[in-house]
Amino acid sequence: MSAFIRKMAIDGYYVNLQINDLKELVYLLRMCSNNLNQYAKKANGTDCIYLSDIKDLQVRLNQIWEMTRNIMDQLSKIS
Repeated sequence: MSAFIRKMAIDGYYVNLQINDLKELVYLLRMCSNNLNQYAKKANGTDCIYLSDIKDLQVRLNQIWEMTRNIMDQLSKIS
């Protein structure tokens, strides 16, 4: 708390972003990751899907996560 008060005394302003859409995006990404993992386990157990399909899904999901991290990093630099 004291660090916050010092920052306010020096800078004179405080930015608090409430971005519900971004929170929802992160929640959905977590759900997709969970579903992808369950899909991969079932596919590996039954051999009913190609490994290349799973890898493609993982690559796409990782790209989405990377974009989301970039957005969050840029938002955290707002001051």
